[in-house]
Amino acid sequence: MASTALPQVFGVSQSLTGRAWRWRGGNMDLGQGHFGDDEAIVRQVLLARGVAQDDLQRHLSPTLRDFLPDPSEFNDMDAAADRIAQAVLSSERITIYGDYDVDGATSSALLIRLLRELGVEADYYIPDRLLEGYGPTGEALVKLAEAGSSLIVTVDCGAMAHEALAMASDAGVDVIVVDHHKCSPELPRAAALVNPNRLDENDLAAAHGHLAAVGVAFLLAIALVRTLRARGFFEDRKEPDLLALLDVVALGTVADVAALHGLNRAFVAQGLKVMGRRDNIGMSALIDASRLKRAPICSDLGFALGPRINAGGRVGESTLGVRLLTTEDTEEARQIAAQLSALNEERRAIEAEVQQAAEEQLAAQHNRAVHVVAARGWHPGVIGIVAGRIKEKTGKPSLVIALDQDGEGKGSGRSIPGVDLGAAIIRAREEGLLVKGGGHAMAAGLTVAEDKLEAFTDWLDAHLEGAVARAGENREMLLDLAVAPGGLTPELVNALEAGGPYGVGWPGPRVAVGPVRLVKCDIVGTDHVRLIASGDDGKSFKGIAFRAADSDMGQALLHGSRGRRLWLAGRVKIDDWGSRPQAELHLEDAAFAD
Repeated sequence: MASTALPQVFGVSQSLTGRAWRWRGGNMDLGQGHFGDDEAIVRQVLLARGVAQDDLQRHLSPTLRDFLPDPSEFNDMDAAADRIAQAVLSSERITIYGDYDVDGATSSALLIRLLRELGVEADYYIPDRLLEGYGPTGEALVKLAEAGSSLIVTVDCGAMAHEALAMASDAGVDVIVVDHHKCSPELPRAAALVNPNRLDENDLAAAHGHLAAVGVAFLLAIALVRTLRARGFFEDRKEPDLLALLDVVALGTVADVAALHGLNRAFVAQGLKVMGRRDNIGMSALIDASRLKRAPICSDLGFALGPRINAGGRVGESTLGVRLLTTEDTEEARQIAAQLSALNEERRAIEAEVQQAAEEQLAAQHNRAVHVVAARGWHPGVIGIVAGRIKEKTGKPSLVIALDQDGEGKGSGRSIPGVDLGAAIIRAREEGLLVKGGGHAMAAGLTVAEDKLEAFTDWLDAHLEGAVARAGENREMLLDLAVAPGGLTPELVNALEAGGPYGVGWPGPRVAVGPVRLVKCDIVGTDHVRLIASGDDGKSFKGIAFRAADSDMGQALLHGSRGRRLWLAGRVKIDDWGSRPQAELHLEDAAFAD
């Protein structure tokens, strides 16, 4: 049954963000509390996310044993493993060519650490975002070959690098591509191209198209060790502990906003356990630099650790992330982590300037299906973040383009569920509107000539107008359960966390709380709305709506809610700043109760 046919929760047909409230799974109005029935709550959370009744046990505690496919199911996986095994056995010089973001850094670090355990000190090459741009260039690959590398493994890039890989092939160097971005029907010339998003993949492999590149690299690591084992490589040496690499797999998966269902949930769930042991010196330093006083949780990977690694590629030195995650020197790790934290603060300031300038352009685009903003002087390292902010604010796919003095624009885009931006960008490139372009459904990158920017913008708007309209129809806030303020407890938060880890494709539970009246409501920081709410049961709780002060909901809470009863909805978290932990609500929506 379509969700639009389901009854509205508490009769909310249009909330303060313009959405109808509906149950994600079934009615879970718990009233005053959940009465200790944690297992029932978790089971309902899993069922509401599409888990079959007879498959609940596997998803309650996701493990690699239950979700890992045979790597040989993927096209070219065995060929890639054979070629790397040959390089290991022959002591060839291997270079890992990674992208400059977290997924590229973690993918590179995973293969470098693995090869080190196999007795090979692999080189690495991370391109400069500003000088070289995304993906391998033919010039860089040829130079690596001339410097002695007979095998290059590209990670998180290369799937669309036809010209660059042809140059490498002509230069006599073997290139293995390990990627997850969308592919064209014609594949580039490579010794092997491992990518679950190849158009010729079988159904089982294609079902893993949501993997980040670091997840694909982990599958290659399994295939490589298996190949070397078959060749007797480990008869007189210890096999590497592949599970110890899951901390970088978890970080790259979450930071790249990969969908957290199936194998990715297992990667993250088990990777967080490895991360908590702090065996990786660089990862440990990164945790300390992020000021975490406890073992990291899933949200920390996306909001604390990942942005610091990304800051190196965005506004600093692109190799810092790989250096941090592969170093075995404690002092070097501390220094790099501190440098990345400083760069992250610099990135925040640059981002704020570009954000403000970009939003000034949005006023004239209210009829657009896709927002495209562009200007000279914008730092290319923050345009992806700004595109994400605009997308969240407007509910529409957004592209932010930084133009250089030569009339060329580097752009980054973020999309909404139901609108495949990556496919549209590839189509635009094929039609001659772009110099380069690619990506996946929710994110894409491009290079465009300034004199084609207007034509590209009009084409993209027309091409995606229908998909955006369909995605925007019957906008809904899907809720998992409802409680009175007295039921908003740390125990409830812990029960809900047992259904995680949560992220894209496996959304964190949304809880409705109320009815309540606001005891206090003000602005904290630059644009966060902070509140204290009290219910009919005499209980009160704290809440915060991030970056909401200027929104319709924020203004209604700040100025139009006095004396009125409200339902509040969002995600519940633990506030452990005080003497004892308390539950608080991270507000996403609200509706008047009367």
